[in-house]
Amino acid sequence: MDAFHLLFIAWAGVTALLICTMIYRGTLNIHEEDHIALGAGAQTLADEQRAIVSRIEKLSLLSLALGIVSGLLLAIIAGMWLWQNYQSF
Repeated sequence: MDAFHLLFIAWAGVTALLICTMIYRGTLNIHEEDHIALGAGAQTLADEQRAIVSRIEKLSLLSLALGIVSGLLLAIIAGMWLWQNYQSF
């Protein structure tokens, strides 16, 4: 197996992780509420919303990092493919 195939496998793995984190983040966004009417006993609802927002923020950073890595790997793969085809032309 050459470097091209290994990079392609790494790109596929990183992109699969990116898709999974985006799906999970989407399910968390469904549970996030924009406005909460807080009463006397609604502190647990506020704590749950803070936990959800915290998870979404962490996933946003992870999604950004995975997106950057996926894009870089794809650019490297495209560059290698172009270089190999240029040399064989």
